[in-house]
Amino acid sequence: MKAISNRRSIRKFKEAEIAKEMINEILNAGMLAPSSKNRQPWNFIVIGGESKNKMLAAMNKGLLREREGESLLPDSNRHLKAAEYTLEIMKQAPITVFVTNPFGINLSNNLSQEERIYELCNAQSIGAAMENMTLTATELGLGSLWICDIYFAYEELSTWLSVEGTLIAAMTFGYADECPKHRPRKNAIDVIEWRM
Repeated sequence: MKAISNRRSIRKFKEAEIAKEMINEILNAGMLAPSSKNRQPWNFIVIGGESKNKMLAAMNKGLLREREGESLLPDSNRHLKAAEYTLEIMKQAPITVFVTNPFGINLSNNLSQEERIYELCNAQSIGAAMENMTLTATELGLGSLWICDIYFAYEELSTWLSVEGTLIAAMTFGYADECPKHRPRKNAIDVIEWRM
């Protein structure tokens, strides 16, 4: 409960590097997550060091394409500025981990009902893995940011990463250079319904 209460989305990171042992502990926590039918539908690609600039270039290329009108997400253009800010956060963080689903079906494919259910189950499993990772980072004294803005550069990042399956999300990790306040949560009465 302490890690759950203390976890924050960090958008400012110190320059300090993270020990590889800490990164491995975070990844192992993700791999311990429950998954539908024990499929463990995740792969993790850790980016840092010299690879970081290539990753940032791929993300920037996607954002430029979106800005110039060849948009994958035309109804989400209002969020493009936030995605550009996310790129700045990714520049600061020493480590970015991309999470992929090796069983994932291309976003442009029409799905059968069964395929859609498998995709939903796998997404739940990956969410559990990512939650384990962000809580473990908190316990280790690290900050993290769960990133969905990668979808603005989905094609560019998927190509650069040579993803098998589908790219799901990214997470940045590093030592926090800020201490955000707890953000408001909905009241229990608004989100919990008891049927007993």
